[in-house]
Amino acid sequence: MMFLFNGIIFLAGAVILGVGIWVKVDSGSILNFLQNIQGAPGELGQVLNVGYLLIAVGAVLLILGFLGCCGAIRESRCMLLLFFIIILIVFIAEVAGAIVLLVFKPLAENLIKQVGGEVVKSIRNDYGKNSDVTGLWNSTMTTLKCCGFNNYTDFTNSYFVNDTKSYPFQCCNRVPCTEMTAFNSTISGCFPALKKLVDDNAVIIIAVALGIAALELAAMIVSMILYCKIGSKQE
Repeated sequence: MMFLFNGIIFLAGAVILGVGIWVKVDSGSILNFLQNIQGAPGELGQVLNVGYLLIAVGAVLLILGFLGCCGAIRESRCMLLLFFIIILIVFIAEVAGAIVLLVFKPLAENLIKQVGGEVVKSIRNDYGKNSDVTGLWNSTMTTLKCCGFNNYTDFTNSYFVNDTKSYPFQCCNRVPCTEMTAFNSTISGCFPALKKLVDDNAVIIIAVALGIAALELAAMIVSMILYCKIGSKQE
């Protein structure tokens, strides 16, 4: 059980590490797009470190998987103890992170509003002109079935609308998408759509978080039981 469980952790760590490296290397990723927004608030720089966070988490999971597998197979008390300590530290960090998110939720909402203003400026200046920005927004709007950051008015007087005399097709239920059809459309902005998606799936998100916490607790219990049993065998 320890070997299979930690084998999954090892593979998950490899995937997360790969994603983290890709995020830092890919110049067309959403993080680089946000980083290049002129006038974005300084706090946004913390969000841009998510690539390093993914790399760190992936590396920790790789080490955890290695320690758990080798500790169980070789019956190494040292490896099992290290495994237990790292899992415990991760568990405490997750609890602390959840508390911080709850406490600083109003600050996060204000930050998103500040970022939103700069994102709207970017849409009006660069959508239809910059291929990276255009591709990113087309993918986002198609996936979330939304229009703009707040709503269709984010495209009003934009480069794209002035050039094509129409709104992006995602803003309407039909083509061509004029200002009147966009106004009569029920399609919301991407930020409200994303917020609604999170709210609608809050139970699932909480369940997944509790499931991960339960797995971590189980891993700590099993590793400590093995640690004690191996110690009694050696004695």
